[in-house]
Amino acid sequence: MVRVPLSSDEMDRGRRLGAMIRAARGPESMNRTAEKAGISVETLRKIETGRIPTPAFFTIAALAGVLDISLDRLALHTDTAPDDPPHGEPGRTDAS
Repeated sequence: MVRVPLSSDEMDRGRRLGAMIRAARGPESMNRTAEKAGISVETLRKIETGRIPTPAFFTIAALAGVLDISLDRLALHTDTAPDDPPHGEPGRTDAS
């Protein structure tokens, strides 16, 4: 199976997701967080560094549960550029 290369936007979204996961983890160790989420430390490391820009839904759902982050919040803040206001805030022109 041949994978289609990810776009730069998809790569950027992966880096933003990783930064959010890292910030939510705070001082807790990668080992402990990965153990609680039922994933490997290497998978968590790759997500946090953006080397897995499109992790599996259930992996992100497990991390979100462990880190007490809503999936809505993750989706909202990884779907926009860092300087863009979140959906629904003044300055956005989307129809939602």
